[in-house]
Amino acid sequence: MLESKTRTKEETERYMYELRDWLKQERNTPIEEMTDFFSKRMDIYEKVHLEHWEKEYAHIADYFDGALHALLDIGCGTGLELEAIYQRFPKARVTGIDLSEDMLKKLQAKYRDKDVELILSDYFEYPFGRERYDAALSFETLHHFKYEKKQKIYDKLFQAIKQGGYYIECDYIACSDEEETLCLEQCAYKRRVNNIPDDVFIHIDIPLTLEHQIELMGNAGFNDIKVLYENCGTMIIKAKK
Repeated sequence: MLESKTRTKEETERYMYELRDWLKQERNTPIEEMTDFFSKRMDIYEKVHLEHWEKEYAHIADYFDGALHALLDIGCGTGLELEAIYQRFPKARVTGIDLSEDMLKKLQAKYRDKDVELILSDYFEYPFGRERYDAALSFETLHHFKYEKKQKIYDKLFQAIKQGGYYIECDYIACSDEEETLCLEQCAYKRRVNNIPDDVFIHIDIPLTLEHQIELMGNAGFNDIKVLYENCGTMIIKAKK
């Protein structure tokens, strides 16, 4: 298991100062549609993600229970998290869903010998089915979406997981109501000035606070929701059905 690190009061104050300054600098930079953003960065995607979350990718499987037969992985990208999953559960059946065809092709090439089903689709709309999976996973994907979208995906994930199963989320969590509000306001401003409707996915960070994350998961029916690991803004959360 990874060792957690929480920000001190001074570190949080410094982080918020830097965040406010960065949001001002980014105020009028062009916004990119989600799929285009990642397609343009395929060559550096894995390098950048591993620079930020190498330890989390390497140890994500530590937070799963002792048996895993069927896993749903939403926003799977190129499958960086699956290396650890397959090391611990080599025979697991994985269903991966992502919007990027390029990323799914790269994932498929890496895991040709594994039982993996890849689906090119919007995971908010694609039907997961009912009680099909022992567990579900999302890794650094849901911090791009607001309350309504997150509630929808948590509702779907709850239905898709078998009774007694669980959901694991590794993601960017807002440290305060102020951070959440600032990021949501920035997102709304960029959509407004660029005439981007709400149903178009854009690449922008709008993390919610832990309190709001837990509330939404609880609304979906999850229980025993716990933070298993924290590294400043990144948390691994486990929610049981």
